Amino acid sequence: MRRNKARVFDEYLAASARAGDRDAFNRLAARWQPKLLAHACRLTGDAEMGRDAAQDGWSDIVKGLPRLNDAALFPAWAYRIVTRRATDAIRRTVRTRKLSAAYAAEPAAASLSAEGIEAAADRGPLNQALRALPPEQRAVIALHYREGFSVAEIAAVLETPAGTVKTRLMHARRKLRDALEGGKSDD
Repeated sequence: MRRNKARVFDEYLAASARAGDRDAFNRLAARWQPKLLAHACRLTGDAEMGRDAAQDGWSDIVKGLPRLNDAALFPAWAYRIVTRRATDAIRRTVRTRKLSAAYAAEPAAASLSAEGIEAAADRGPLNQALRALPPEQRAVIALHYREGFSVAEIAAVLETPAGTVKTRLMHARRKLRDALEGGKSDD
């Protein structure tokens, strides 16, 4: 497997941070915060809830980093932690809802960052089609195409079998193609 320079650099930073190098941890956090924040926002569909989930995720990352045995696994490991935190946040939100109608009225659009990319994401047919996908399919599409994760890495992040990830990718691609070509998908 060929690794790119960014992955090797992230592995170095994770190993150094694991060994206690604060500067390496700060650089690692600066590199990964935008990606993890975008992931949390995509999963929750809410910028504020996503920021909270990402922040809680970083708390877990700080605590668990010394126990990370393989620094090359940092990206999938960090995404998995943030995924769990986002899932917890969603569960808490759902539990507090009294009516299913209130839950259905929540916006499905996921913010990409806290800096205002939300407005840019609202434009264009592709982004509209992405927002129309169920959260599970939106997550696998984003991890695969935006983050460049393999099916195995996505499976690790989402704690889902690789076959399920492949199925979600297939259905999401079909829905996106149908939406962009003007057709309708039955999935």
